[in-house]
Amino acid sequence: MANGGTARDQTVPHKLPVINRNTSTATHRPQLSAPPNPIQTAMPNIVLTTLNARYWHSSFGLRYLLANMGDLTDDTHLVEFGINDRTVDIIDTLLQQQPKIVGVGVYIWNVEVCTQLVQDLKRVAPHITVVIGGPEVSYETDGQPIVAAADYVITGEADLAFPQLCRTLLADNTAASGQGIADHGGPTNTNNINTATPPTGLAGPELPILPGQSPPEVPSADTTERKIIPGGVPPLANVKLPYHLYNDEDISNRVIYVEVSRGCPFTCEFCLSALDIPVRLFDVDAFLAAMQDLLDRGAKQFKFVDRTFNLNIRVSTAILQFFLDRLRPGLFLHFEMIPDRLPDALRTLIAQFPDGVLQFEIGVQTFNDEVGELISRRQDNAQLAENFRWLRQHTGVHIHADLIVGLPGEDVDSFGRGLDRLVALEPQEIQIGILKRLRGTPITRHDEEWQMVYSQHPPFEILSSRLVDFSTMQRLRRLSRYWDLVVNNGNFPQTHPLLWQDGSPFAEFLSFSDWLFQTLERSHGIPLAKLAERLFRYLVDERLLPQDRVALSVWSDYVSGGRRDRPAFLRGFDLPPAHELHQNKTPDPAEGTALPQRQARHIQHTSN
Repeated sequence: MANGGTARDQTVPHKLPVINRNTSTATHRPQLSAPPNPIQTAMPNIVLTTLNARYWHSSFGLRYLLANMGDLTDDTHLVEFGINDRTVDIIDTLLQQQPKIVGVGVYIWNVEVCTQLVQDLKRVAPHITVVIGGPEVSYETDGQPIVAAADYVITGEADLAFPQLCRTLLADNTAASGQGIADHGGPTNTNNINTATPPTGLAGPELPILPGQSPPEVPSADTTERKIIPGGVPPLANVKLPYHLYNDEDISNRVIYVEVSRGCPFTCEFCLSALDIPVRLFDVDAFLAAMQDLLDRGAKQFKFVDRTFNLNIRVSTAILQFFLDRLRPGLFLHFEMIPDRLPDALRTLIAQFPDGVLQFEIGVQTFNDEVGELISRRQDNAQLAENFRWLRQHTGVHIHADLIVGLPGEDVDSFGRGLDRLVALEPQEIQIGILKRLRGTPITRHDEEWQMVYSQHPPFEILSSRLVDFSTMQRLRRLSRYWDLVVNNGNFPQTHPLLWQDGSPFAEFLSFSDWLFQTLERSHGIPLAKLAERLFRYLVDERLLPQDRVALSVWSDYVSGGRRDRPAFLRGFDLPPAHELHQNKTPDPAEGTALPQRQARHIQHTSN
């Protein structure tokens, strides 16, 4: 539910379990968290829930809400599910909690399933008040089926607005009765029709209002707008940190999301962060104290979700120095960075970290200055290139760079030149992303001029434009997928450069991508051995490279992760035993480095 944050867990009262029911994605994972203690007989009035995209993800926003429930903390449970869990099973688990209010976090990756969840939950239990929030329902709410099905929608940051709504609903039974607030004994609205007016105290100027918005009028009972509650932009001094709500299982098996700031000073039209101005800081001392607590409890992998970590150099250096002073095996820190801002104060600290500890996600997006200006994105590409070269030559930072396909005003040739330019800077990963039309973003102002056509279904990706027709966009979509499998995954570090030696990485990889799809007729579910065999065949049969050279390269890559079986297509070659090829290899993640697998493979290749 809603845009919000996190917390920590050893201090959580026993009555406040954080339950993860992410069963469908946990086939090869440790046992999941247990349900609430059976001795506990009190049922919560409020349940927070969402569907995470992966088992190892955790809901940062819901933990923020839970941390800020105040006097309702003991009366609130958090229950997480996986995107592949059946909605009937989710509803069954929720109803076992016997809540009066269910808050649901809605995102681009789960909105379709959440829509079914909310619709079916309201049909089965119309007496339960359903409150939704999150980026996917914070803008353009008209016409969304999930908005129509829910009782309330909190737009923007709900850290303070959601507890306020719950407090009002639970206290004001008369005003809330039409919304289904009732004793656990049963429903009050058996026809499942939203007929209520807003609860007392929730409409009017006393609510926090988003910049540029007018206070909502007190609506009539028959208007859709009555259910929309702006969360506003709460002062971060009033928002309690949630890091104690990460429990031991989260720390051992899931991504630990953290943030020291919210907002972004830039106005890139494809990004929701462009709507989140100004940049606001949490108290740095309190934040670092929370990080110390997580470290003391065994946390090693931290993903900072700040949109511009290197914007405030004073804060950036304080955080880097904090972790540098506390280096330990397996420490991994992910930051999102502005590409053209890397002053000496940051460089001095960055260079002191061991290889693989830092990962920088750097949004390049486009090298075309005219396109950048068109979408209100300005960057110094010369300084960007110099920063990349310095990072690759003087540090062990793992660089994850982003480039976007389908921007208005950018044709295939322009994108290809950009990819070639980025490959030359040698980031370990290049995420070739397909442009998405996120709700609320001003990218839509280009729709008519550039004939931008987007899918009407999540994740709302571009289908065609004036400069890139649908067929070509599909080729680029497949290129993106195959690039991730062959290059980004780190499975073929010696072999993949052979695809474009002495040529254009974009042109040559696009040819490989076309050939691969023609021979496989799929871009997903490809076993590694099959991918290795196709890579070998293409280089030998289509590129006419010496087969002995290609066989040795593919074999060396194939066994670098600890595999010892020789694929059938390599059995006719005189190849050295696997143990001779990687006698001095960096340990695999399973052997104790504790780095994420892809990053560990890239570091292994660099060190060897």
